[in-house]
Amino acid sequence: MSPETPLVTTTRGPVRGERRADGSCRFLGIPYAQPPVGPLRFAAPVPPEPWTEPLDATAYGPTAQRRPFADVTTIPEPCVPGEGVLNLNVFTPEPDPEAGLPVLVWIHGGGYVAGSAASPWYDGAAFNRDGVVLVSLGYRLGIEGFLHLDDAPDNRGVRDWVAALEWVRDNIARFGGDPAKVTVAGQSAGGGAVQTLLAVPSARGLFRGALSVSGAVMRPDGPEVARTVSRLFTARTGLPATAAALGDLSDDELLDLQDRLGQPGPDREGLPPMLSLVPFADGDLIPEPVLDALTTGDAGAGVPLMLGFTAHEFNMIPSPAAGPDGPPLPVLLGGLGLVGERAAAFAETYADTDPAGLFGQALTDLTFRAPSLAVADARAEREQPTWLYQFEWASAVNGQAYHCLDLPFAFDLLDAEGVEAAAGGTPPQALADAVHRAWVGFVTDQDPGEEWPAYTSATRTTMIWDETPRTAKDPLAAVRTVWLG
Repeated sequence: MSPETPLVTTTRGPVRGERRADGSCRFLGIPYAQPPVGPLRFAAPVPPEPWTEPLDATAYGPTAQRRPFADVTTIPEPCVPGEGVLNLNVFTPEPDPEAGLPVLVWIHGGGYVAGSAASPWYDGAAFNRDGVVLVSLGYRLGIEGFLHLDDAPDNRGVRDWVAALEWVRDNIARFGGDPAKVTVAGQSAGGGAVQTLLAVPSARGLFRGALSVSGAVMRPDGPEVARTVSRLFTARTGLPATAAALGDLSDDELLDLQDRLGQPGPDREGLPPMLSLVPFADGDLIPEPVLDALTTGDAGAGVPLMLGFTAHEFNMIPSPAAGPDGPPLPVLLGGLGLVGERAAAFAETYADTDPAGLFGQALTDLTFRAPSLAVADARAEREQPTWLYQFEWASAVNGQAYHCLDLPFAFDLLDAEGVEAAAGGTPPQALADAVHRAWVGFVTDQDPGEEWPAYTSATRTTMIWDETPRTAKDPLAAVRTVWLG
C-alpha cells in the first residue's frame, strides 16, 4: 500500500487526491466538461481545457443545486458554490492501472431540479472495501438541464450524463477501474436517469449493467409535452423559452422563474402530475419515450438490470383532501387515473389503508412501483436478465419504508450523517450487509447472488428487503391489476 498522496494523470491533466485512513483514495471535483456558463450555459457539454499542474481534488466541486433543501429532503445534500458544476468524484481502493476493478457510476436524485453528488450518503468507502470503484457525478438541473429551448440542444442534463460516462470510459483505468465493467446506477431522478440512458443510443457501450433505484420516469414525456412546458413557462414568466432570453440571468433569478413554473394550477392540465423539468423524447438524443422504449422496444437489450422501489415511497405526502378547501379524495385519485374499475380495484387493494394515506400510496404506485413493474414484466417476456426488489423495512421514525430510506443500506453507511434522523437509532446492520452484498455482486458479476433468482414471466420472483430478507413469487400482483390491467 503506497502511503504517499495519490496522483493520477487523466486525459486532460493530472489530479491530486487524498488517501484515507482505511487506505483507500478519493479524488473529488474532477471536471469532465467545461463550466456551463456564458455561451456554454445551455449548450451541449464541452470537454475541459487541458491543464498541466496537478489539480487539487481533495474537496467536493461546485454543485448545480444552488440552495439547500434540508427542510424537505431526507438525504443531506450540500450546496457547493462555483461555476464548474460538471464535475465528478472517484473513490477507489487504489489508483492502480493494472487493477481492472468493476465500476459503479452513481447519478444522484432530486426530482431533476435538486440533489448533490457531495452527499455523505454517496461515499464510496464500503464499495472500495469490497473491490469496487465508485464514481459520483453532478449534472445540470432544472431549467438549465431540462427546459426545452428553441435555440439550444434538448436534454442538456442527459447529455451531461453521457459526457461523464465518456470520461469514465477514457479515464477510469488510471484509477484502478475497468471501463468494460461499468454499471450505471441512481436513485429517484437518478434511477430515472438510468432507465433513460438505456434508451439513449449514444450511451450504448458506455456501461454493461444498470441499477435503477426508485426510478422516476415521468409520463407522458414526448416532445409535445416539453413544448407545452415551455409555453407554460412563457405564460407564467413573460419570458421567451430561449437561451438568448435566459442566458444572462443570475442563478437566483432563474430559480425564481423555475419556482413559478412549478406552481400548481389549472394551466398545467395535460402535464405529468408532479415534475415538469425532466428528460423527454426529443426524437434525436432520446428517440422515443423511455418507458415505450423499455417495454415495447429493444432498449436495454442484453444489459442486465436490477430495479426496484420502497413499499411506501411517497405515502408520507399529506393528501390535499385533508385541508378544509381541498378537493375530495375521489377527485384527487381520479386525476391520477383511478376511475371506474381501476378505482374499485385500488380501493379493494388498499382497503386497510388509512384514507389519509391513499393519495400518497397512489403517487407511490403511479410514479415508482407500476412503471418499474411494467419494465420488469416486459424484459422478462423477452428473457432479458432482470432482478426486481421491494424494500419493506419500515423506519422507526414514521413506520414506513419511504423514499430514500434504502440508500444508506445499499451504501452500507448506517452511521452517516442524517441516517438516524431518517431510520431511527438502530437500523439493522444485517440488512445493510445483505443489500450491499447484492449490489456488489451485481456490479462485479452482473448477478446479485444465488439467493436472489432473476425475475421471469414464470415466477416473477421478487426480493423483499426486510429485517429478514426473503424472496417471494409475484408479491406485486395487486399493483399490476390496478395500474397495468
